[in-house]
Amino acid sequence: MTSFLSTFVNKVDRKGRVSVPAPFRAALQGEAFQGIVAYTSLSDPAIDAFGRSVLEEMSRRRLDQTMEGGDFEAALLGGGGDDLVDTIMAMAHELPFDGEGRIVLPAALAEGAGITERAAFVGRGPRFQIWSPEAFEAHQASAVERLRARLSRRGQGDGA
Repeated sequence: MTSFLSTFVNKVDRKGRVSVPAPFRAALQGEAFQGIVAYTSLSDPAIDAFGRSVLEEMSRRRLDQTMEGGDFEAALLGGGGDDLVDTIMAMAHELPFDGEGRIVLPAALAEGAGITERAAFVGRGPRFQIWSPEAFEAHQASAVERLRARLSRRGQGDGA
């Protein structure tokens, strides 16, 4: 399974091109589609992204579950109550790598995430996100603070 780790900040040029970090491109090297699939995050002020095989796997699993459940109408005509997969597929953009490992961020995605001159690529295991560096710094600082508070409470509850 592909795994995306760490955080990298890269410059976005006037044409909206940004270099995908080399470790992320290396993780996607075995993909048939040389690029990423990206869509506006449904949970963060960011862009969610992954390799095309993840999207294909989601679609295959949904079809398998529908067929196993005997709902052939949903398999052939759609529906079946899986709004998440349908929504992501409708929102997704295929962004191919150019010869230098860059993608072109669609204006709507960049604007939705507040990305202008720089983009932060943030590893999230099987996926990654693209943030405005400033928004990600604030988000990460808040997340670290919440984790520290939770761990501190846990330590106090153990009698330590």
